[in-house]
Amino acid sequence: MTIYLNGVLVVDGVVMENYWEREKPIYPSGQIELQAHNTPLYFRNIYIREIPREENGFVSLFNGEDLAGWIGDKNGYVVEDGKIVIHPDRGSGNLYTEKQYSDFILRFDFKLTPGANNGLGIRAPLEGDAAYAGMELQILDNTAEKYKDLQSYQYHGSIYGVVPAKRGHLNPVGEWNEQEVIAGGRRITVKLNGVTIVDADIDEASTQKTMDSRDHPGMKREKGHIGFLGHGSRVEFRNIRIKELR
Repeated sequence: MTIYLNGVLVVDGVVMENYWEREKPIYPSGQIELQAHNTPLYFRNIYIREIPREENGFVSLFNGEDLAGWIGDKNGYVVEDGKIVIHPDRGSGNLYTEKQYSDFILRFDFKLTPGANNGLGIRAPLEGDAAYAGMELQILDNTAEKYKDLQSYQYHGSIYGVVPAKRGHLNPVGEWNEQEVIAGGRRITVKLNGVTIVDADIDEASTQKTMDSRDHPGMKREKGHIGFLGHGSRVEFRNIRIKELR
């Protein structure tokens, strides 16, 4: 626990104790409480930014302050309150990691707006359409009326044009969703809010021809950038972290 009072460091990295159950460590999560002890007391300007818990082998791809480590459209993608927010009026291109990744577990949170459309590019080059030159996993408001007649491989979580995702597991628009993507060799797995919505062998999925009958050379790529692929919608991202698999 580290505490600053009026800009002055008054508690520096002290390990907290479980005062009432000293044989146990402090709980890893819980409520935040404002206390008063029979005297007048006032609070204001109460705000919080959650810090992603360190996970075994995971590293953060976003520091919550700026777009260090990212390349691409830094006009449309803006850092606000510890989040990456897309402002389509400023631009809606692609934002990629500087580093390339092969096999990995990627975890992130996202929040949709009504009718939002975006994508997650994996093993993608910096040039060309990531849905074909790499792989694009859809990020989409499945509930929007304008998307009711899409092909099955166009809904949220799908490997665009190749593998359809299970539907019905997005949180309501305006709420945060948690997503995990596992790229292990030729198998791609997508988990949304704890539910596996894609688990596919991409070699089998592209045998003879793909679902959209188009060529997807990116399916054969073993390495590439990870990116958010703009489609003119406001979407928010946070807690972006990755674990490389050897």
